[in-house]
Amino acid sequence: MNIQTVSSSARAVIGLLVTGSLLAVASAASAVTLKVSIENLAPSNGTLLTPLWVGFHNGDFDIYDRDVSLDLFPGTESLVEDGATQEISDRFTEVGAGTVQGTIFGAEGTNNGPIDVGETATLFFEVDPTLSSSRFFSYASMVIPSNDAFIANGNPTAHPIFDEAGNFIGADFIELGADVLDGGTEVNDELPMNTAFFGQTAPNTGVDENGVVTIHPGFNSVGSGGILDAPQFANADFKAEGYQVARIRVELVEEDVQDVPEPTTVLGMLAVGGAFWLSRRHRENARGL
Repeated sequence: MNIQTVSSSARAVIGLLVTGSLLAVASAASAVTLKVSIENLAPSNGTLLTPLWVGFHNGDFDIYDRDVSLDLFPGTESLVEDGATQEISDRFTEVGAGTVQGTIFGAEGTNNGPIDVGETATLFFEVDPTLSSSRFFSYASMVIPSNDAFIANGNPTAHPIFDEAGNFIGADFIELGADVLDGGTEVNDELPMNTAFFGQTAPNTGVDENGVVTIHPGFNSVGSGGILDAPQFANADFKAEGYQVARIRVELVEEDVQDVPEPTTVLGMLAVGGAFWLSRRHRENARGL
């Protein structure tokens, strides 16, 4: 993965990636503020998550379909292999199903960028509930370390945030390890040189699989020299019974809440080209495998 660092001065607002403006501001008369958050529920020494891409749309933006190649969904492969959100963001803009989107970065844990175990990352959005393009919510994040494991909604209408009349519904759900997906684009060899957040230093360097999206079979067994043999990921077996990956929430911010950032306070737009802010600790551990 590309090694990047994130300025601490941008921690509260880092990772904003929206179409047309810094907060994709809806019409002043009907705009509401939504708080989108993701909490990494994995156990200590478990899986991390790449910055979460989210978008609000009319139900016509599809991230993937089960048993179908990601070749038919431009931008998703880049996310599930490298955690990068620039290409899926570009496709969201091109499809025209919505105008409000963003990338939510982790900024509180050991690793700036990825969402660490126990960390909750948050971003605020202004949307117009009267528009059909605001009604549904989609999301996607790579599970790391891995070759192409990810979480996302395959059904674009699975998470309505507003009903047809514009009334707020919201969302609050947990992604289980049993639901983690395999992109089918890269062989799950778990070799450090090919595996994101495990030693890989450049994007798109794994072995092509030319497969389809399926439920992930899980990491290679302990003793195989793979991810689960690394001490920092000793509890990363997301196929273990009861394993929880993340909790994702979309909440309505009441008007009297004072800590919602105004568009003018946002430090700037950050396009995500390669999703890895590999910490020195993880690079050194990868070299020792």
